[in-house]
Amino acid sequence: MTEQPVLFWGVIVSMWIGNLFLLVLNLPLIGIWVRLCTVPYHLLYPAILIFCAIGVYSLSNSEFDLFLMALFGLCGYLFARLECEPAPMLLSLVLGPMMEEYLRRAMLLSRGDPTIFLRRPISLGILLFAILAFVAAVVPAIRTTLEEAFQE
Repeated sequence: MTEQPVLFWGVIVSMWIGNLFLLVLNLPLIGIWVRLCTVPYHLLYPAILIFCAIGVYSLSNSEFDLFLMALFGLCGYLFARLECEPAPMLLSLVLGPMMEEYLRRAMLLSRGDPTIFLRRPISLGILLFAILAFVAAVVPAIRTTLEEAFQE
């Protein structure tokens, strides 16, 4: 039971030491970081890819990890070409499994009754806010589609 506070303070001290080293390294090297911003993108992009590949391969010395990195890079490129926003996708990947788990827990506690979400004022308010946000996002798109259809 005494290991947890020691571990907590060890983490805090190591964070302070890491921040101190970052300060010591970054203050003299600020000129290099500024000049790095002026490097053309067509030169910087391959260097970033090479360093990413070296880092991925060095973790487990596996070619599969490199192929997986290339696959996710290709997916990212396709999503960028399709103009998909990355932030909602990342949020859904992180929060989706947690939301599913808590929905299952709520359904188990309510014995499968979905109206439990409508009986509590907080959950009802959150659901109404989500529906309102959805409608506010969809209505302008529908309105522009209808205006284009009636103009023709």
